[in-house]
This record gives sequence, structure tokens and C-alpha cells, in this order.
Amino acid sequence: MAIFTTLISPQDVLSNLHRQDWVIVDCRFDLMQPEWGFLSYQEGHIPKAVYADLDRDLSGPRTPLTGRHPLPDPEVFCQRLSRWGIDHTKQVVVYDTVGGAFAARLWWMLRLFNHKAVAVLNGGFDHWVRQGYPVEKDIHTPPPTIFHAQPNWDLMVTTFEIEQHLRRPRFLLIDARAPERYRGETEPIDPVAGHIPGAVNRFHQNNLNPDGTFKSPMALREEFTALLGSTPPEQVVVYCGSGVTSCHHILAMEIAGLPGARLYVGSWSEWIRDPNHPVATGTE
Repeated sequence: MAIFTTLISPQDVLSNLHRQDWVIVDCRFDLMQPEWGFLSYQEGHIPKAVYADLDRDLSGPRTPLTGRHPLPDPEVFCQRLSRWGIDHTKQVVVYDTVGGAFAARLWWMLRLFNHKAVAVLNGGFDHWVRQGYPVEKDIHTPPPTIFHAQPNWDLMVTTFEIEQHLRRPRFLLIDARAPERYRGETEPIDPVAGHIPGAVNRFHQNNLNPDGTFKSPMALREEFTALLGSTPPEQVVVYCGSGVTSCHHILAMEIAGLPGARLYVGSWSEWIRDPNHPVATGTE
């Protein structure tokens, strides 16, 4: 049976709800109201879905040197996946209510740990509900399993590598935040406004249609090809405020047939931890 590695439709999820080798993960979250996601999950979710909290499950402890959502310890993350019933025999489906902006973080993290059978529900929970598909309130506890994998650190870059890049440019930096945040006109979350010098801007929501589903592979390919110019996808690094919504671009580029982009996990919130790091504003 074919595996799903980028997007999956609500119809395909519905027809496979009975399968024991599928795991569905609810990734709903709100940066301004961190408890909202789990409360919403308790009010109703896709049947058999488990809940993944961005702060507690998909991130490690913050330190004075990290961004807002550093990666968790690999062993701790593998234990969480095991608790959710995920191993390398499982097809994983992830979803949220913001077009995949949070679900794409888990999608990317599973790929970091060499699990390719993971897909984002196209249109998310809202699209599922609009189709009239079933919703349940029970907190699902799947049979635990054992997830073994070592992360492939080549899929990400560090702050040190960004520093080196500024001295001798080696890749194209794409900032996935809203244009006004990129330009430094407003900053609702982090203490410093602006962007990393040399970065170009593409808001992650530009990957979506008005109904919250992803644009077609052809449309995404045309838009990213125009943005990248002569830069191959393997020389693209994406970032955002904390290494979450920028995963949306990596997913969109995969959908477009442009694989290989890497993630600056620390992103803007880690970059500005060092007051000596340069900051750009405007469209420079």
C-alpha cells in the first residue's frame, strides 16, 4: 500500500480510520493561548487522534541561548512517539486549524528522525468538520510501541552556520513570517523587530488557498522557482520566529517537487539572543 508523505485528504483519512497501523496526531495550538489547543482537543477531535502540545511535546526546555521552541532531547522525543503508538510501521497523519502551520513542525520532526510516512491533513480540522466527518471527545490512549531512530542533523542549520553564512554567503535564507514582522514594523512576540540580513521574505500563509488548503503543486513550484531564481533547493534555509511555521515552507517545497531545503531551528528568537548579531529592517 502506498504511503502518504506530504499531504492527505480528509476522504483518505476517513477511509483509513479503522486501520491499526495509522496514528493521527492533533497539533492544534495558539502561541498567545498555549492551553487552547488541548482544551479544543477535549471538545472534539478526529477519532483516535492523540494530542501533541507544541511547547511540551514538540519542543525542549528554553535556555538563555535558545529560541522559543528548541528541539526536544532526541531520546525524550522518541519516548513521546512511542507513547503515541508511533513506530516505523505506522502511517502518521498530523493536523491543526491553521493550514498546517503547527502540524508541519511535527511532520518535519518525524522526517528529521527518518520517518517518511507522515502527512499533513490538507485543510486541517476545519475542513474535516465541514465535510461532516465524525468527531469524538474521548482522550485516546493508543497501545505504546518502541520508536528507534537517530536524527539526521543535516536537515537543519545552527546559529553558528548562519553566522558563517553572513561572512561568506552559502545559501538563500527565506523568512516565513508575516511581511510586517520581516520589515521590523511590528513584533508581537519577540523583543527585537527585523530580520536576518540578506534574508528574503515569503509569508508561510502564501502557500495556501483562501479555504486553508495548499495550493496546487504546479502553483507552488512556479512561486518558489521565481523566489529561488538560480538557487537550488538544497541551498535554501528557512526560518521564522521559532522554527515552527517555517516548516510549512519545507513541506510546500516538497509538494512542489523542490526537496532539500533545511530549517534554522533557532530562528529569529534565537538569533536575537546575541546582541552582537546584526539586524536588518525594511526590505533590505
